[in-house]
Amino acid sequence: MPDRLVLLGTKGGPAIRPGGPSPTSTLLDLGGRRIVIDCGLGVSRGLVEAGMPLRELDLIFITHLHSDHVLELGPLIHTAWTAGLDHPVTVYGPGGIGAVWQGFLGSLAYDIATRIADEGRPDLESLVTIHEYGPGLVLETDGLSATALRVDHPPVTNCFALKFEGSGRAVVFSADTAYFPPLADFASGADILVHEAMLPQGVESIVSRTGNGARLREHLIASHTFAADAGRIATAAGVRRLALNHLIPADDPAFGESDWRAALGETFSGELIVGRDGLIIPL
Repeated sequence: MPDRLVLLGTKGGPAIRPGGPSPTSTLLDLGGRRIVIDCGLGVSRGLVEAGMPLRELDLIFITHLHSDHVLELGPLIHTAWTAGLDHPVTVYGPGGIGAVWQGFLGSLAYDIATRIADEGRPDLESLVTIHEYGPGLVLETDGLSATALRVDHPPVTNCFALKFEGSGRAVVFSADTAYFPPLADFASGADILVHEAMLPQGVESIVSRTGNGARLREHLIASHTFAADAGRIATAAGVRRLALNHLIPADDPAFGESDWRAALGETFSGELIVGRDGLIIPL
């Protein structure tokens, strides 16, 4: 299995619109492990379309508990189970992720019990191990490590950038964050940095289209990173490649790839990858 990064869902925020991309989720194949980072709507379909049989589900990391990062966690695991999953899956997430999983099990209790009794499937709950993590080393096993850094994403306090190291490579995910200079040290020398990005000129478009968020503008500006600042983080970190993800806006036809490239033209001179759903990036 070649090491690769697949951007399954590249849209910032939970809303979906006709013909638009899906919310955040990523597949990282590294050192023989299949790692899903975040589980926004569409993650199950995205994995299948990326060529991963759902029965191969292995490790899941959730960066924080906003719905566009966790809404399809339970459905992904359940769908993998109905597709033949019969081995343990480990989920790493911030405090509260255990309650998210237990809530899902409760909501599907009838279906799960029926399939176990009627179809002879293994007990779903016993296949899943939940680990709630904080800053620092999260996982170290068989040549793979994962480390977390708390980032600035108000009002969420438990939101974590993640660094995965294995096969002689390092891949860093910013998670959702305002401009956060300490992230540059965390990502120093990484082979690729996957960083959220927002276009200043796109904020008003999102606010007007959404309509029911009276303080949405204030949240976006306080809690997310303008594209130019993502370039500054990548440059300070000395990374070779920067992939823009969790794009705000991602589904407005008034903005395209040229706008993102222009926004980073003066802050990052390395290889810039503007994310889109289904994009495969070899490592």
